[in-house]
Amino acid sequence: MRIGLSDVASLERGVSLLGSGGGGDTVTAAALLRNRLTAGHPMTVIPTSELAADAQVVPIGVIGATAVFAEKLPSGAEFGAAVSAMEQWTGRAADAVVSIEVGGLNGVLPLFAAEQLGLTGVDADLSGRGVPRLDQLSVAAAGNGLAPAVLAEPGGQVLLLAEGTPAEVERNARAFLANSGGWAVLALAPIPARELPACAILDTVSAALSLGRRALALGERPEADELAAATGGQVLGLGRVVEVSRRPSEPGRTGFARGSVTVLDHRTRSLLRLEMENEYLLALCDGEPVASTPDVLAVLDRRTGVPILCDVVRPGVEVTVLRLPAVEFWTDPRRLPVVEPRAFGIDCDPILLEVRR
Repeated sequence: MRIGLSDVASLERGVSLLGSGGGGDTVTAAALLRNRLTAGHPMTVIPTSELAADAQVVPIGVIGATAVFAEKLPSGAEFGAAVSAMEQWTGRAADAVVSIEVGGLNGVLPLFAAEQLGLTGVDADLSGRGVPRLDQLSVAAAGNGLAPAVLAEPGGQVLLLAEGTPAEVERNARAFLANSGGWAVLALAPIPARELPACAILDTVSAALSLGRRALALGERPEADELAAATGGQVLGLGRVVEVSRRPSEPGRTGFARGSVTVLDHRTRSLLRLEMENEYLLALCDGEPVASTPDVLAVLDRRTGVPILCDVVRPGVEVTVLRLPAVEFWTDPRRLPVVEPRAFGIDCDPILLEVRR
């Protein structure tokens, strides 16, 4: 699948929706991709089935304070530094790259990185949506672990985490980020292409592109039933944000502040409250849970249809609250506990749409 200039807007909208309010602002990432395409650099993404069975696929992405990303732009060397360090450590040359997360800016940047590094971009990712922690990536949920992992930050520092459980890799990566540039490029050990179907979510780049096209085709202020039909989801509410509450991070959860968003639904006069961390996690209608992670909860500006991130949502905005079904990988009972509400400290069973993509 070739990615052209005309595809960037659709891809950006799709990955923004799948970010579930997190994943970082996609505007800068999309601008980098447009610049590369305008300069005549072709970008393609191929399905896992077209890779050689023993092709070495390196998972990559940006982690950390993605809000800082627009202020401290990449030099262009971070992806190369991370992949090169991983190649040296493992002794395996990278043939392709796959995104760690299709939701948010990591749904766009790995395409830019793949072209820059002269590698193949793979139509898959390790999340199927936006997730806040490394130990919630699909490779960890599948039991493959995360170590070794490499972090390359914009100041030039490169850190190799040679060993550790997924929780330890997550904790040590956050400590590094807090004392460096705030964000870094992550590279994980190469995965043979034949093993990707068991530990990755396939065809997610093309799915995000299709989702974005369908959403953009509706124009501004689409009707609720049109939006639900076009996206395969469900509109939970249409109304005005009347309250946003934010709370400091809890002990042991450094960097992950909590909060809630309350929307007064114009149609029913009910109150829809969204509990959020880095992403929107749980929706309650008049106090009753109605939707939860791993389904994707997106808050859209009703005037523009643009998804609103958790860290910038404000009172007074007219919004549409949309729910998209989780990918099948996360509905498997063996993996559901990794991303269900209790994984975020919310004492609630998961509430999911029955329709699956």
